[in-house]
Amino acid sequence: MPPRVSSWLTPAAWVAAVTAVLLLVFPVGFPNYDTIYALVWGRELAHGVSPDYGAALPPTPHPLADLLGLLTTPIGDGAITATMIVAYLSLGLIGYLVYRLGSLWFDRWVGAVAAAIVLTRAPFLSNGLRAYVDLPYIALCLGALAIETRRPRAGWPVLALLVPAGLLRPEAWGFAIVYWLWLTFDPRRASNPGSTGRIAGSDPTNRPIGRRFGWELGWRGQRGGRELAWLAILALAGPILWILFDAITTGNPLYSLTGTRETVETLKRQTGPVDLVLYGPRRLGEVLQWPGMVGALGGVVLGFAFLRRRSALGIAAVVLSLAAFALLAAAGLAIIARYTMLAGAVLSIFVAVALLGWRLVEPEHPWRRRWQLFSGLVLAMFIVWLPNQWDLDSQVHTDLSDQGTIERDLTDLVDAGAFEPACGKIAVPNHRAVPRLAFGLKVKPTQIVSASEEGVPTHGYFVAPADKFVIEHYVLDPNDPTRISLQAPPGFTEVAHNDSWKVFSRCGAG
Repeated sequence: MPPRVSSWLTPAAWVAAVTAVLLLVFPVGFPNYDTIYALVWGRELAHGVSPDYGAALPPTPHPLADLLGLLTTPIGDGAITATMIVAYLSLGLIGYLVYRLGSLWFDRWVGAVAAAIVLTRAPFLSNGLRAYVDLPYIALCLGALAIETRRPRAGWPVLALLVPAGLLRPEAWGFAIVYWLWLTFDPRRASNPGSTGRIAGSDPTNRPIGRRFGWELGWRGQRGGRELAWLAILALAGPILWILFDAITTGNPLYSLTGTRETVETLKRQTGPVDLVLYGPRRLGEVLQWPGMVGALGGVVLGFAFLRRRSALGIAAVVLSLAAFALLAAAGLAIIARYTMLAGAVLSIFVAVALLGWRLVEPEHPWRRRWQLFSGLVLAMFIVWLPNQWDLDSQVHTDLSDQGTIERDLTDLVDAGAFEPACGKIAVPNHRAVPRLAFGLKVKPTQIVSASEEGVPTHGYFVAPADKFVIEHYVLDPNDPTRISLQAPPGFTEVAHNDSWKVFSRCGAG
């Protein structure tokens, strides 16, 4: 078998195997609120009209997700299947890339343990199997890290992955810019306090720019000015394309930022510098849980102290991802666990380092025995936590099954012809059902009215939960300020129902 084919076959088989296991254990994934909206907006783009952002509490648009909606428009309802294929593959790819990075930085056992940790964390399973855009974003960023690990300062291949990542999450903009600075400049310690010449240990082509506090900054000489200029354009492509997307579709180049801030304020989510200090570590803890947090901290410290060359890129990635999370939180975006998952994926490698890294130091190393003791402590914590982790993962399965059933019941009403467009707009209890109905009925989201935010029209349809179970399991956001009623407005009569929903109508002008 040709080496090039073999190099792709192994990861493909790995991802396929993980995806197959996920499908067996969690066969009931479905696109979340944000992703269904992306499919609706992509369909509108495919029809040559601007996305309809006028419904109650629309999510932040993500250009690459909307592009997926545009590309899958020709297959109709199959767009949901295509989206879930991307979701399952993204989760499998994250597992493989965490394994690969752990193997490249340390060894295969570290990589295998790290992948097992990631693929059993409830937030990765819950968000991944709901097709959040964060999972393909994380996969792209980890892929960029893998390329940089194999080929230091690889240049455009790394940026080529960070650009699409930057069309899913704005954190990747900063990663691309920092990476370009790394390609361009060479910061090193000066050869001696009085040196004014070449940077110590640097390539002869590197040209010093300045020196301060015993450090010198030089231009890297490996690339010419023209190549660096093209790489700079590539590094800035993410924010430029996103701003252009907002400007073209809304007339406001900062729509995504301002719209997200408004939603954060409406839902009363934690945001800002003070909440960052209070809640930021907790959100990361929701991803790793407390054994993982202890292991990650110890793994980073021990890796930096005794395996510094192996750990350097991983620690830099953790610092950058957490810094990006902090900057966006300070700028007014929400402080939620999902936004810490990239850092959590890389930190899982350092949890594995805490458990197994002692094998990589010399047998006579004075810290080897202490490392083994710490490894035993972290392992004991994971064992004690195992029943809790089982409960968390089981809850993910239960929630996916319950919510998936409720969503399918809503789609069944659409397929059964329960709604006649001429009757009027469709009112739903709150904004959660808006994109699913808009997608199924092939109408603009503003044709679906959120009763709790906008009231119920005098005529048309009202869709009510069949019981309190639907309310408790379909309203995913505990910060939602609305209250849902099971009662239809006066004058509406029931025309259809199933296990999860009841449809009431009042057609005509009265």
